[in-house]
Amino acid sequence: MDIFRAMAENGHEQLIFNYDRSSGLRMIIALHDTTLGPGLGGMRNWRYKSEDEAIADALRLSRGMTYKNAFAGIDFGGSKCVIFNDPDDKSDILLRAAGRFVEMMGGRIYTGEDVGLTPDDVEVMAQSTRYLVGRPHKSGDPSKAAALGTYASIRASLQHVFGDASPKGRRIAIQGAGNVGSDLARRLAADGAELFVSDVRAERAEAVAESTGAQVLDPDAIYDVQCDVFSPCALGLSVSGETIDRFRTRIICGSANNQLAVPEMAEELRRRGILYAPDFIVNGGGIVNIADEFEDGGYNRERAFARVERIGERLRQVYLRAEADGITTESAAERIAEDRIAALAQQQRHFVPRRV
Repeated sequence: MDIFRAMAENGHEQLIFNYDRSSGLRMIIALHDTTLGPGLGGMRNWRYKSEDEAIADALRLSRGMTYKNAFAGIDFGGSKCVIFNDPDDKSDILLRAAGRFVEMMGGRIYTGEDVGLTPDDVEVMAQSTRYLVGRPHKSGDPSKAAALGTYASIRASLQHVFGDASPKGRRIAIQGAGNVGSDLARRLAADGAELFVSDVRAERAEAVAESTGAQVLDPDAIYDVQCDVFSPCALGLSVSGETIDRFRTRIICGSANNQLAVPEMAEELRRRGILYAPDFIVNGGGIVNIADEFEDGGYNRERAFARVERIGERLRQVYLRAEADGITTESAAERIAEDRIAALAQQQRHFVPRRV
């Protein structure tokens, strides 16, 4: 991989490689854009097949965080920490080392729990860094906020396509039955939706089915189900050249990151008449919830969740912008986020410090 070219193409400011000899920690910190403020994004611990794959994921996810934060209206840029170690081999020494490398950034980034880490892991890291968010005594587990944001986005999407936001009687396929997918399923079931669910861990899908009445499908078969909404709530890349011909849905709206395998998938979905809800908007509930920690007086759950619910209203603006400009919903969302970043950059460009 030509790292500097990849950074230049995507507008990254820093890509930092960290290694701890005592624990074997290999960690990448990707800082995309700090126009709006310090980088804010989670820390991921995953079994990457190669260093290039880990770097690409850090670059892609940190850029996505810039857009997510900008679109959500919070004053943070985008960053991501990626640990390139087997998550089953975590140790307190490794986690404290990860915390030290975050601390060395001196407040240029804030991070917290993501795939492969637990709240307990974050508490271990807290022994060596101050720059953590989403801890239990503050905003806590972001999954309920992420599920609420996804639920609000599905309702907005149903309203746009069918003229009725109610999920009642709608066939909704949920790919992934983790914390977000299971909470989303319960919300939709309470509204009377007909649910289909899949997960690579069959027991999680079965648990959701037991509590919601959903029909369990094989992880591969979920792509073929006839439905009103396909909701990816697992890992990314669910919309690809291998899957796009299989979709039998009017809407794709879920919480997973990086749902489009390549950017061209957005135009292909538009051509096929499938409404795509940009993932960095839909899954913004967690980050909106976390950002409330920085408000005067500290975190307030009622205020934070009220803001999360407004994600649906913001998504409707994207749909209208896409239709007005004749572009994909992904492009429309990025333009709205870029407009906000550009406006602040313009203000900063004309700022003249006072002489003292």
